[in-house]
Amino acid sequence: MTERRPHPVVRTLVDAVRGALIGFAEIVPGVSGGTIALIVGVYDALIDGAGHLARGVARAIGDGVRGRGFARAADHFRSVRWAVVLPIGIGMLAAIVIGAALLAPLLEAYPTGTKAVFAGLIAASLIVPIRMVGGRWSVREIGIGLLAAALTFFLTGLPQAPDVDPILPVVALAAAFAVCALVLPGVSGSYLLLTVGMYAPTLAAVNDRNFGYLGVFILGALIGLGLFVSVLQWLLSTHRRITLVVMTGLMLGSLRALWPWQTEEGGVLPVGDDLPLVLLLVVIGASIVLVIMAIEAALLKRRMLSPEVPTDPEPDPQHEAEHSVEDELEATANDRPERD
Repeated sequence: MTERRPHPVVRTLVDAVRGALIGFAEIVPGVSGGTIALIVGVYDALIDGAGHLARGVARAIGDGVRGRGFARAADHFRSVRWAVVLPIGIGMLAAIVIGAALLAPLLEAYPTGTKAVFAGLIAASLIVPIRMVGGRWSVREIGIGLLAAALTFFLTGLPQAPDVDPILPVVALAAAFAVCALVLPGVSGSYLLLTVGMYAPTLAAVNDRNFGYLGVFILGALIGLGLFVSVLQWLLSTHRRITLVVMTGLMLGSLRALWPWQTEEGGVLPVGDDLPLVLLLVVIGASIVLVIMAIEAALLKRRMLSPEVPTDPEPDPQHEAEHSVEDELEATANDRPERD
């Protein structure tokens, strides 16, 4: 009996919806796109895809300058699960454009209710990394998780800077740090931009189609992603359990940024008279996560969706070995003294 494979169209549409959910999350300060990627089951695919892309670009530049061709770069590009990454990327971009026009004004008009919904979403999503850790947590792991939560709680309590008109190098630098939120659950790129006064200018650039600003922002994000993702991949491959413990703590601490009652500068206020409504909205947010997880489980059970694959295939070792030999021969030739 042959195994039933997911229909390509269904899989593509589902991945596009996954990407849209991640993109919407990136618009909301306090919500991490990495958290949503965990919830919808594409976190490992995105991390590995980003790693291969970053290394492929680095190989293309390095080998291209040395005149060695692009074989090693092509190996990395082929290792990206494009059938998953492309629909997710398209869904993300579409959601960011739509969310900048719709979700951001909603957050400004109804800050308490909107934050309550997302607080419930993040609280319920803690199930995902806890389940990924698996087994019983040791006292040491609980302590590390609480330390990570305390760190995020402190960072999200930093005062928000007034809006600035940044120069392009600053835009690139801010994007390099903010993009870490895309791959690190619990850290919000939007909130990082808020703390340096660049959230509103970046949102305006999206709405106004300021392609110069957006191009520099994307370039900075790609550089930051390339530098950070390799470290995160190494942590997930060699210290996966404790890394997931830290991620859980980061997500827990990020709830401070989504406390419904806050001042315009992000200061925490006491519970308001609208507590019953806020609790209802928190439950709605948590229910959204549970429904998403239930739908994904049902699709997996009916073979309409592929299970998550933890890692992408490695590049062709033959090309890597061939070029390693070339590197050694070139180094030997360079070290050889010249004859008179």
